[in-house]
Amino acid sequence: MTLAIFDLDNTLIAGDSDYLWGQFLVEKGIVNAETYERANTKFYEDYKQGTLDIHEFLRFALKPLTTHDAQQLHDWRKTFIEEKIKPILMPAAHQLINVHRQAGHTLMIITATNRFVTEPIADLYGIEHLIATTPEFIDGRYTGEFMGTPCFKDGKVIRLKEWLDQNGENLENSWFYSDSHNDLPLLSIVSHAVAVDPDDLLMAHSEQQQWPVISLRAPHCPDSILDKVGNYR
Repeated sequence: MTLAIFDLDNTLIAGDSDYLWGQFLVEKGIVNAETYERANTKFYEDYKQGTLDIHEFLRFALKPLTTHDAQQLHDWRKTFIEEKIKPILMPAAHQLINVHRQAGHTLMIITATNRFVTEPIADLYGIEHLIATTPEFIDGRYTGEFMGTPCFKDGKVIRLKEWLDQNGENLENSWFYSDSHNDLPLLSIVSHAVAVDPDDLLMAHSEQQQWPVISLRAPHCPDSILDKVGNYR
């Protein structure tokens, strides 16, 4: 089995779903606008700078799930997907995913953003396997806690290795696409690391390592990477 692994935010979508979910909650009046938006923006900046305290962030991000029942949350999420996510899906991302699919590769999204937000986005791309930070759900309600290791930085490696062990698979000929220097631990252990619209730190590291650098915000995925994927059927 050849794994084709994709980061989600700012890789397969032209934005950050975690941040956009927070903005959606603010716009709909579901959370206090001033305090929540300020904190949401700070955490997003911390993420981009590589200084995010993932446990502190998760306590913040998962709290709104605790104050509403599951049906209401799912109704809001459906609206969120229509208003915030579908407009930032990218044709070039669809193209890249389909080339991997045609090559017979197993498709996976791995993301720090929690599963409640990201599961329907993975479905939009037709990607079956999703490794994401998992909110705790007990007796029909979210508790505000999370299960297992947060899927962030080295946590992505831990969670992926757990998945590989459970499924009797390995990273031979594996691919991983990401925009963020936060994903360097995972980029460093796959067979084919690809930087997608990378931040400055990832760009510098990619140049040093001679990793391919591509953009999925153009109308089409670069032929150079499509041809390379095709050679690993």
